[in-house]
Amino acid sequence: MHSQPTGPRGSRFPRSLRLRRRADLVRLLRLAPRVGDGRLLLRAMLNGLPYSRFAVLVSRKHGPAVRRNRLKRLLREAFRLTRPRLAAGLDLLVMPRPEAEFTLREAVESLQALCARIERRTRGT
Repeated sequence: MHSQPTGPRGSRFPRSLRLRRRADLVRLLRLAPRVGDGRLLLRAMLNGLPYSRFAVLVSRKHGPAVRRNRLKRLLREAFRLTRPRLAAGLDLLVMPRPEAEFTLREAVESLQALCARIERRTRGT
């Protein structure tokens, strides 16, 4: 017995929107400009695709696996909620700051603000 998602199919987080290749993550870590606030650090680069892709990087400084996995779930959900308002064509890497504690609402607010800042920087507008 598997439970079905209750939301519309368009609100899922499909694999095509995930950054999964190590080379993509290394490229973002080495070359991408970054912006941050008290909660999150965001790196982004243009990807040449008609959609944006996303990855979360949570270090062991955040504590045990249970806490790290919760942070990753929370940030993926924040991206899913923010995605309709994002411009297309960016690869985004989000890293929570080790000392930061935040709710889903705060994560969404931070992600929206940081995405607006990084988009201006990467697109030069």
